[in-house]
Amino acid sequence: MVLQQLALDLNFDYNHIFMFKKFFLVGALVMCSLTIFSQDKKAIKYAETITQKDLKAHLSILASDSLEGRETGMKGQKMAAEYIANYYESIGLEAPVESPEGKSYMQSFDLQMGTYSQVYLQKDEERKENFSDFLYYSSNETYGEEYIEVVFAGYGDSTTLAGLDIEGKFVAFVNKEWTNFRNNLAAMKKAKAKGYFLILEDQFRFDFVMKRYGGYQKGGKMKFEFDQKGSKILLVGSEMTEWMFDKPLEELKASGIGANTEILINADMLIKSVSSENVMGFLRGSKYPDEVLVISAHYDHIGIIDGEINNGADDDGSGTSTVLELAEAFTTAAKNGYRPKRSILFLTVSGEEKGLLGSEYYTKNPTFPLKNTVANLNIDMIGRVDDKHMKNPDYIYLIGSDKLSTELHELSEKANNTYTNLELDYTYNADDDPNRYYYRSDHYNFAKNGIPVIFYFNGTHADYHKPTDTIEKINFDKMSKIGKLVFYTSWEIANRKERIKLD
Repeated sequence: MVLQQLALDLNFDYNHIFMFKKFFLVGALVMCSLTIFSQDKKAIKYAETITQKDLKAHLSILASDSLEGRETGMKGQKMAAEYIANYYESIGLEAPVESPEGKSYMQSFDLQMGTYSQVYLQKDEERKENFSDFLYYSSNETYGEEYIEVVFAGYGDSTTLAGLDIEGKFVAFVNKEWTNFRNNLAAMKKAKAKGYFLILEDQFRFDFVMKRYGGYQKGGKMKFEFDQKGSKILLVGSEMTEWMFDKPLEELKASGIGANTEILINADMLIKSVSSENVMGFLRGSKYPDEVLVISAHYDHIGIIDGEINNGADDDGSGTSTVLELAEAFTTAAKNGYRPKRSILFLTVSGEEKGLLGSEYYTKNPTFPLKNTVANLNIDMIGRVDDKHMKNPDYIYLIGSDKLSTELHELSEKANNTYTNLELDYTYNADDDPNRYYYRSDHYNFAKNGIPVIFYFNGTHADYHKPTDTIEKINFDKMSKIGKLVFYTSWEIANRKERIKLD
């Protein structure tokens, strides 16, 4: 989808050099296919201020044990917010947020934190407990103990569901493929199911989910406000399924469609109020100050789980440190007389790990009107190399660049062709990507408001959401190259004659 550049004006007199006409014309067209704009020496000069040394200095603080994993609403997150705000002030960015005390770098917002105190299932006199026998994956509680009817629905496909009465009942179904999960739930919701038991028949897979997400769930859930409108979802294995229906799972799959059982469920939630902060610094544009480019990353992580600190060096200390370096590069250019034509808002948000809460709050309470926001470049995990790219670490997954604006996509491509020459991998940009990464980071709250976005992402790795996501595993060379790509893309967006157009 590379936009073809207009033929170069070579300003030759072809009457005198007719014999070289084809040579120069072909050469010009080849050059046109490679670049959209010639290299800007000023852009190169300030991109070079994004260094491995500075990135490491920022990340050494953000991913340190002293910040306790930066969990939203907790002490470490607030320490990180102070560090970012102080840095924005030190490099001369404006504090853009109105507050009772005057202008601030912090946009505060209130949340509710819900922690389950007692969750269990019971049949006859036997009780099964959350986090050991099953995983309660919902954000709403029961009204004390409740008896529920559970219907077995095989693989939960639309054909099977058509023959079952599931209105007001819980549905137990085998999740054969993750790609079908959301479609199955949508079909069951349409049939007015009350809740769901998601059966993971493979024991290894079930153990993995329990280990990976169980500790995370113990830390509690956060929302702007809890309600009881959502459906309840429970993750169970084959042993729990047999306990519920008094039949082995294989027998149920073979001849048990429509089998039902009645069990008791109890889920008590304790709710408390917490506060959190987005942190932002503003660089006012010289020619189009009302038009704003937002460069974002989330600085929160998942905190302390089972006594271990999750430092979140890659997720998303890498993105946050890069935003700080980008802010320094642009402010240095501005001090030297090269202020961008459009304004740039450097936005570091919290609450991403709890459901994109900080970016949702910003887009509902924007410091600058969303209609004046020309694009959002979001950086979430750029410091590691995934298995696919072990032989070539100079890559980055780009997500969303062509979803709303072909022009933004083409600008991004040619910024890379002109300056950085990284491998741009669009695997996760596919509409049918089962990982759904397009919907899973803070850019999405801008995209759903009609703002063109690019999401920069290195893919997941074995240390994702684990205490082992630490700074010594970060590839700072790769990280600095991606930071420069974001800088060159931002430089062009901020300085071009017209704002990026929507398709």
